[in-house]
Amino acid sequence: MSQEIIISLSLIIGLAAILTIVARIIKQPPIIAYLIAGILAGPLMFGILHSDVASSQIIQTFAHIGVAFLLFIVGLSLDLKVLKELGSISALAGIGGIIITGCIGFLIAIGLGFQNLSALYLAIALAFSSTVLVIKIFSDKNEMDTLHARISLGILIVQDFVAALALMIMPVIRQGSFNTIIFQISKILGLVIVIFAFSALFVKKFLHYLASNQEVLFLSGVAWALIISNLFHYLGLSIEIGALIAGMSLASSRYTLELGGKIKPLRDFFIIMFFVFFGSQLAAPITKTLLIQAGIFSLFVLLGKPIITMTLMKFLGYKKRTNFLTGASLAQISEFSLILVLVGFTLGHLPQEIMSLTVLIAITTIAISSYNIYYSNSIFNKISRVLFMFESKKIREEKKPEQVYDIILFGYNRTGYSLLKTLIRQNHKFIVVDYDPRIIMHLSQQGINCVYGDASDKEFVEEIKLTEAKMVISTIPDIQSNLTIRDRLKEVHSKAIFIATAEQIQEALDLYKEGADYVIVPHILGGDYASKLVEKFKTTPIKYKILKREHIKDLEKRQKEHD
Repeated sequence: MSQEIIISLSLIIGLAAILTIVARIIKQPPIIAYLIAGILAGPLMFGILHSDVASSQIIQTFAHIGVAFLLFIVGLSLDLKVLKELGSISALAGIGGIIITGCIGFLIAIGLGFQNLSALYLAIALAFSSTVLVIKIFSDKNEMDTLHARISLGILIVQDFVAALALMIMPVIRQGSFNTIIFQISKILGLVIVIFAFSALFVKKFLHYLASNQEVLFLSGVAWALIISNLFHYLGLSIEIGALIAGMSLASSRYTLELGGKIKPLRDFFIIMFFVFFGSQLAAPITKTLLIQAGIFSLFVLLGKPIITMTLMKFLGYKKRTNFLTGASLAQISEFSLILVLVGFTLGHLPQEIMSLTVLIAITTIAISSYNIYYSNSIFNKISRVLFMFESKKIREEKKPEQVYDIILFGYNRTGYSLLKTLIRQNHKFIVVDYDPRIIMHLSQQGINCVYGDASDKEFVEEIKLTEAKMVISTIPDIQSNLTIRDRLKEVHSKAIFIATAEQIQEALDLYKEGADYVIVPHILGGDYASKLVEKFKTTPIKYKILKREHIKDLEKRQKEHD
């Protein structure tokens, strides 16, 4: 029996490994590979999981362990203090998007003939987007510091908090009378308060002692997650919710990142089993009705969710480019969606058909949205004209660049911050162009000439009077935006010096070919500055300490302005 289990596990892991390599080649996230591995290992194809009951049960157990560790690490990142630091944009767009998406999703599910409870689970599952997927692709594209990435990640953090609440509440919905439901929710809240209090008084302080030994810290973190998970299970609640609460109770600890880093390798193995198990739940029969339902829900996620996000952001004062890039990044369902459905299935709230349906929706939306995020800038450039209804004109109408300026600075955040100080110090006649409404409001309050606009929008760039400018500086690392500015300078026969910015060496070379006078490549300049610093200060500690104090003051000032 044990040998058969080992063979089954070996086949599944080998299959997942091969598909992960293929997924990487075609720019798909590993989640897709794991789900497809589950489908191939399930009864629909090779039947590896269902040929032996014992191996199937072990994979299912591994799946639950994987979810528990995943939620424990997610909980470690859900520090309640983070909610205070989130901007109003992320909070309003995040909560508004969940409510609108959930309501429409519920109506679609009811219209397709689902029972109320199944429709509610599906509606909530559709409302969440994948934090893991979005962060991975933004990192690959070097876009983590862009405006749309910051807004998207803020929205995803809000969604993660709401998803955590949903995981706590959904299991008690079918407890019977209203009084029983209230009692169960009160029991959960009471238990959460006790765990948080115990963690604050004892566990967090004890971690300081445990952190001196990495192995002990790792084992203690795992033990805490399992103890709280089993406590929840003993009280008739979900072990997954227990793991989430265990993580959240330690979220404000200084050892959170280290603890999460130690547990991640363990989580990664078991979470593969979760996605494989979930994929294996795509069981026969795959009917025409199921495919139609999956198609309708997937279409809503791929088109409806971005439209909802773009509409909300339009009313919050953002340009259509930012709105589109943010909306495109959220057009898929989340790991939380799969976990929520698995919990509902385990509790007997949902039938097998909902599991199969969710697998199809996950594969479709994650696969398509991955390409949409990778090529979002190119897609926007092709369809920007039809997105005029998502263009906010609030701030742009308040102030237009009617004067002539010697220097035009595109982009204030990051590199533009330092350049602006130099322009002010040298008394240049300049204007700052940025597409973040918060930055424009901040600069306006300081009395700095600025205008709200998107450098990649050709029509907007044509409104800027580039003819008389002596210098045009773009700190925007998007090559399309830089090319739009360069093309406009050529059209008006401008003799202005054009300084652009690029993240990649090839993009810098391309900009030089297009006529840029100088291209800023941040990581190269950073290396040059650091080498000159070492050459100047050598190994004299006091000089570095003085520079450190100055740098900290500058960073704190920047952070304050950014927040």
